Amino acid sequence: MEIILRETIDTLGRAGQVVKVADGYARNFLLPRKLAYIVTPGNLKVIEAERQNLLRKEATQKNDADKLKELIEKLELVIRRKTGENEALYGSVTNGDVADLLEAKGYQIEKRKIHMDDHIKTLGEFDIPIRLFKDVTAHIKLKVEREVEA
Repeated sequence: MEIILRETIDTLGRAGQVVKVADGYARNFLLPRKLAYIVTPGNLKVIEAERQNLLRKEATQKNDADKLKELIEKLELVIRRKTGENEALYGSVTNGDVADLLEAKGYQIEKRKIHMDDHIKTLGEFDIPIRLFKDVTAHIKLKVEREVEA
């Protein structure tokens, strides 16, 4: 089934793009959530008007993401965890932990935007990429230190 995307979907395409998807995916997921239209001449006109609004909105979001990137890259986050032998952590540091640290500093970043290859399981310094917008990725420094027992 051919559909017109109303919003950008990472695995499918950009807003306003005509893509071919499985009928069930369109009927059961995209259309009920108003993420897409069925391709018709009328819908092509509607989506063109939406695309103009989207371009303006994306330009504003990109500027905001660039400003946020500058602020975030100045941060150096420190997290303390209990360790065992060979300086291995009990548990691990996840993207949710990084999101919580950022929230404590006053930045609301969704944990799914924090891209870690794997959970951190050792002490040290790490470079964590955060995808703020499609072409804007900030990198923050995260130090994982041993928790001092009192």
